[in-house]
Amino acid sequence: MAQGKDNVDLICSIGELAGLFEKTTGLTDFLQRVVSTIAYHMRAAVCSVYLYDEDSRELVLSANQGLNPALIGKARLRLGEGITGKALEELRAIREADAQENPNFKWINGLDDERFKAFLAVPIVRGLARVGVLVVQDPVPEYFTENDEKALRAITAQLGSTIENARLLLTLRGAGRSEKAPPEGGQPPQLVKGVRGAGGVACGTSTVIGHLGRPLDTSEEHPGTQTTRADFERALRQTEEQLEALQKRMDVRMADVASLIFSAHLLILKDEQFSGEMIRRMDSGATPAAAIRDVVQDYVRLFEKSQNAMLREKVHDVRDLGHRLLHNLLGREADAADYTEQIVICSSLLPSDIVKLSAQGARGLVLTGGGITSHAAILARSLELPMILVQEVRILGIPEGTPLILDADQGNLFVCPSEDVQRNYRALLAATRDAEGLESAVRPTTETADGVRVRLMANINLLSDLKVARRLKAEGVGLYRSEMPFIVRSDFPSEEEQYRIYRRIVEEMDGREVTFRTLDIGGDKMLSYFPRASEANPFLGLRALRFSLRHRDVFCQQLRALLRAGAGADIRIMFPLVSSVDDFVEARDVLRACSEQLSTAGVEHSAAPKIGFMLELPSAVELAADLAREADFVCIGTNDLVQYTLAVDRTNEAIANLYVPYHPAVLRALKRVTEAVNTVGKPVSICGEMASNARLTPFLLGIGIRTFSLDARGIPLLQRRIQGLRLTDAEAQADAMLGMNRIRDIEILLGKD
Repeated sequence: MAQGKDNVDLICSIGELAGLFEKTTGLTDFLQRVVSTIAYHMRAAVCSVYLYDEDSRELVLSANQGLNPALIGKARLRLGEGITGKALEELRAIREADAQENPNFKWINGLDDERFKAFLAVPIVRGLARVGVLVVQDPVPEYFTENDEKALRAITAQLGSTIENARLLLTLRGAGRSEKAPPEGGQPPQLVKGVRGAGGVACGTSTVIGHLGRPLDTSEEHPGTQTTRADFERALRQTEEQLEALQKRMDVRMADVASLIFSAHLLILKDEQFSGEMIRRMDSGATPAAAIRDVVQDYVRLFEKSQNAMLREKVHDVRDLGHRLLHNLLGREADAADYTEQIVICSSLLPSDIVKLSAQGARGLVLTGGGITSHAAILARSLELPMILVQEVRILGIPEGTPLILDADQGNLFVCPSEDVQRNYRALLAATRDAEGLESAVRPTTETADGVRVRLMANINLLSDLKVARRLKAEGVGLYRSEMPFIVRSDFPSEEEQYRIYRRIVEEMDGREVTFRTLDIGGDKMLSYFPRASEANPFLGLRALRFSLRHRDVFCQQLRALLRAGAGADIRIMFPLVSSVDDFVEARDVLRACSEQLSTAGVEHSAAPKIGFMLELPSAVELAADLAREADFVCIGTNDLVQYTLAVDRTNEAIANLYVPYHPAVLRALKRVTEAVNTVGKPVSICGEMASNARLTPFLLGIGIRTFSLDARGIPLLQRRIQGLRLTDAEAQADAMLGMNRIRDIEILLGKD
């Protein structure tokens, strides 16, 4: 019945969708190309896209191949009406051998679809928002297969973001300008002290972005040269080509966090209200450069004042687009959006901005004001991008191209460093390169000096970390932070998007054990696109597993994606911030229900993954044995365990000195947990900063920890440390530390000044 169809993988290709988008002039044109392409490859007689109007709660036929084109924009269905409306209402694909036998089937006068039997409708969503429905029809009954359904689900996963970005542009009408003065107060000092966000050292020149008072530079390199309308049109084409090429590079480098991340730039560029307004101003006498500057400033003002959070987030996008257009118009030598060899200074950054800057070659980041969220720091660390936070706002007024040295390890920024400082840091960078030679000495397995086996696993934040993990011989993935694709995007990733990311991790680890932690947000890990509840203390609020259990639709999407990705593989699924046996059992029951749904639907998946939890709370310490009996494994998350045991906010610089991982209460809690879990006979591992703290390695080995999960880059040093230890010595040191009740005594034993 599917004879003659092309390979559906062609339709699933993100690259093909990107190719369609590159050739379009707007949303309508894009959707028409999508339906035509799908109809062609699937040999379907009909393909349609219906978009959902939230105000009227109706689906509107917005593109079509094979039916009466006169009804585009006119044919409407209420939410839940017809098979199409039902698919969107219930957020599930509906496939019928003969649509007319479905009690929900509805005729639409004038649509001319009476002769079509086979029917497949797949909802288009963006996170939790309903966007529309993709429909294919054919006169041959039972024409559409399960593979066709999978292909359309993959396509709708990409369509959601593209359509919603385009819709945002439709809300932008009118103009206005709002300028703010740059910060005053003179030049910044030569040494600016800050707080470490992501370690590393970078040498480069300064560039300041994201400051509202820094106008677009419309000065021309040759004052006697006049730019023309033709120059403007050339700049438009060149800008579009650059953005398309940049998106393709990002799709290759960072597929998990860079999905269509530059689509907003392209949609704005192609919007008639954007480039068209520039042309109208040129027709009224403005120079091309002035037209670009003024329209961009109008858009910035509208974005900033919008009640829509997603629009406000795109201020950087439109400003970057303006700089790129001007660069291409004026023929400047350096790409305005190329940050190669530069240290970027800004007042605020979204996680998605960090990804973009990394892709564009930035050497390091300096943020002024605000705080650095733990996940922004983790993201920068995975991208190997040094980052610090400073309170010195005068740094925003630093001239472009000022020589800088960023020592994020020490929290120092050197402005116009002396020759001595430069010489010292050149030597430091050379020594760092020499240390990287340890990689060649890493062994595939790790043992203590007296032959005790220890497993070293990798913490994975981005897909790019997998290459490092394999190179440094990690024995598996001890922790994949699944919230990263959620945090860096502008809406919830779909089940299909999550599935592709998780499956790639499984495939790249090639049979080695992989542990996925379910969504861990809340506290300082917020989603910019999700309404933030007003909480007096977010760290004690709706975070981690509590969030997932409250929002079952998000939780079930993730669990289904994980189960599907784990088909035929050794995967473990771990719930974060479990506070009681009830929490764990409830989450486990949801996971099992998702597995039953997939079995009923005949979808291949992991039927029996190992299910565990991350022990991070004092309540879980008390219940460690009870929880371990219910679980297949336990992972101790030391970062939050220290925070909650000591009641110290680890992101609060004012009390950072009180965050002490070797506090006697923490050490004794770790001992109790390890003993309890080992007594039950379940495996226990440790992750967090303590796992890579060489001073604490003997203690952890001494209390019975045999699996460490850490940033893969720390594996060579940790392996060398373990290889030099004897278990008997480690046990003796652990006993000594457990017998101490003063922090200072423990510091003396550890050799800490």
